[in-house]
Amino acid sequence: MKIIVSAGGTGGHIYPALAIINKLKEKDKNLEVLYIGTHNRMEKEVVPKRGIRYEEIEIYGLSLRNIKQNIKNVWCIIKAIKKCTKIMKEFKPDIVIGVGGYVTYPVIVAAHRLGIKTFLHEQNSLPGKTNRFLQKYADLIGVSFAESASHFKKCKGEVFFCGNPCGENALSLEPMPKKDLGLSDDKKLIVIVAGSMGSETVNAKMNEFLQNCGTKEYEVLYITGKKYYEDFTTNKQFPKNVKILPYLDNLAALFKNTDLLITRAGASTMSEVVSLNLPAIFIPSPFVANNHQYYNALEIKNQKAGELIEEKELTSEKLDNMINKVLYDEKTYNEMKKNLNKMSVNNSSEIIYKKIKDLIKC
Repeated sequence: MKIIVSAGGTGGHIYPALAIINKLKEKDKNLEVLYIGTHNRMEKEVVPKRGIRYEEIEIYGLSLRNIKQNIKNVWCIIKAIKKCTKIMKEFKPDIVIGVGGYVTYPVIVAAHRLGIKTFLHEQNSLPGKTNRFLQKYADLIGVSFAESASHFKKCKGEVFFCGNPCGENALSLEPMPKKDLGLSDDKKLIVIVAGSMGSETVNAKMNEFLQNCGTKEYEVLYITGKKYYEDFTTNKQFPKNVKILPYLDNLAALFKNTDLLITRAGASTMSEVVSLNLPAIFIPSPFVANNHQYYNALEIKNQKAGELIEEKELTSEKLDNMINKVLYDEKTYNEMKKNLNKMSVNNSSEIIYKKIKDLIKC
């Protein structure tokens, strides 16, 4: 099988794409993969390191304010479609896979014009603009949230619920012992992390809460983000049951020994929460496209599988009350885990593989 994969901009798009590639490699030892990404974003660094052939195109997201940039981007899109067309004519893929991000637009358009089968994967509850526009060119669309299917009525092929392949990665990890971080096995653990980069706004709001944790029976691991660690900890003393780190690699491995997670609501994190059945309180970032983190968290809350606090409403008192409600109300806690389990799809990449194989046979 020969495939072209495109996804870009953030790990929320790139890592599901890599999970799909890994499953296809597992199933087809002769698989040939070509990845098309941007010339200046994280996929350019992440993908080639995994030994995957990489082709870059110059393209930018549309801006509501910078008209000159938008005009330039129109020409970039035209050039990108031409380049993708040339690549596909030479590579001759059986299918082209788009996993989110504006970079996928010229890739899927070029595939459609050449009559090549296309598959889109959507990670968020509220689909991104690119996938919503490209749906009319898609032969197959997989969604991470069942409710997302209602946004893809113009898809010419099947829309199916498959979950997010990133969740499978979390399941396969060996649990990280709490003692490796100097934490106790005898106390409940709350992990608080505002995304891989951290958040200055959340850090400011969390300081009072952490200072008041000294009387609590649980322990807190608070991850500031590397950029904010020094400012957050300088000239401050935190209670003994609070541990502050700038960053933790392989955080999902610690989730297996975590009792409650307080976090943003990015697609990758959501997939890990659902797959691990980990009760969580979500504080969605208000600074993302289409406010999609809010809708991700709202979907979980509506299923009674998690809680939601908007950043503008976050206070030490509100967070403390919600923690007590989730962590110490056995009925609520167990109901969350049960409902998360109902939402989980722990063979997502396998489902995607089978759908792709069936599509190629058509």
